[in-house]
Amino acid sequence: MPGTGTGPLVRLDATEAPPGAAVDWLTAHRPEIRAAVARNGAVLVRGLRLDSRAAAAAAVGRVIGDPLIEREGFAPRDTYGQGVYSSSHWPADQPMCMHHELSYASSAPRLVAFACLTPPADGGITATADSRAVLRDLPEDLVARFERHGWRLTRHYNPFVGIGWQEAFGTDDSSAVDRYCAEHGIEARWDADGALHTVQTRPAVVRHPETGERCWFNQIAFLNEWTMAPEVREFLTAEFGPEGLPFNTFCGDGTPLDRASVDLINDVYERHTVREPWRHGDLLVIDNVRTAHSREPHRGEREIVVGLGEPFQP
Repeated sequence: MPGTGTGPLVRLDATEAPPGAAVDWLTAHRPEIRAAVARNGAVLVRGLRLDSRAAAAAAVGRVIGDPLIEREGFAPRDTYGQGVYSSSHWPADQPMCMHHELSYASSAPRLVAFACLTPPADGGITATADSRAVLRDLPEDLVARFERHGWRLTRHYNPFVGIGWQEAFGTDDSSAVDRYCAEHGIEARWDADGALHTVQTRPAVVRHPETGERCWFNQIAFLNEWTMAPEVREFLTAEFGPEGLPFNTFCGDGTPLDRASVDLINDVYERHTVREPWRHGDLLVIDNVRTAHSREPHRGEREIVVGLGEPFQP
């Protein structure tokens, strides 16, 4: 199972796996895969014969370890098993910028796995970036500000953008949502019409739970208003008002972010981005703390099965 490539993404060859035996092959090679992820931050297993959604779900379930059940999601997903989902149903023509999965939550996955059933006709790459390198190349004053105050996420759940609070929290009981928010450090406020508004402040820089390395770990740029396409931002602002955007980010002390700071963060991510087009049967496994990921716009059908595992407290 030789590795090739440079940078944070290392390829492992799975073409030796016989038809219908992808899960058995992954079981046998799981220690090498996990070791490669620990060394490099991400590993691409190429050549698996994943002939169905069930096979892809079993494959990601085999490598993620203890599953994490997603709460507080931003876009609809289909559920295929414990901690196993479809990729987010996000508009094909809109990017999902670099981020760390569930970095806004009190519990996030250490490992994320992606299995490709249908590669898109064009684009749709799940790109990766080394969060340690991003942290190193960001301006010291910007890092110091976020390290001192953390980052703040505001959300205004509505039935028109993203998902409603019922799906995000897995319940239609508002009192259960209140309990969840109180237990997880989230301020919750309900409007008279039943709309939910939340505010949470999380660390922007965390220590890797195994190596102790400092990592830039957040969704500051991805979920900020300045990362939205201009026409989307203008529409949402006109529809809901500047204080009612479905989501937005701030410095942890509540200070708004200017476009220049958000663009700078995205530019540093771009400097460290590694891209590899999807092929059928690819399995990408990332260390969600060391490695940010994105999803680029695409044309044509695209089906990726996602697994979230090894929960930890950032």
